[in-house]
Amino acid sequence: MKITYDAEGDVLYIQLRCVTPADGVDIEEGVTAELDDAGHLVAVEILDASKRLTPEELVNVSYENLLLAASEAP
Repeated sequence: MKITYDAEGDVLYIQLRCVTPADGVDIEEGVTAELDDAGHLVAVEILDASKRLTPEELVNVSYENLLLAASEAP
């Protein structure tokens, strides 16, 4: 997973898998879910991110139990 923020374009991009998106579905104006060939979610793109999120939300990223959950997967 990779999360990037382009301050110049004000775009937040959350890449879940390293796959080239084949399609995009607009969730709402300025928010697009990117899908692979099989229709699975691979990324989320958020335009005008600074208008949707506070500066604290843009710079602070947290995760919980990801390594534990990944190691328990079959």
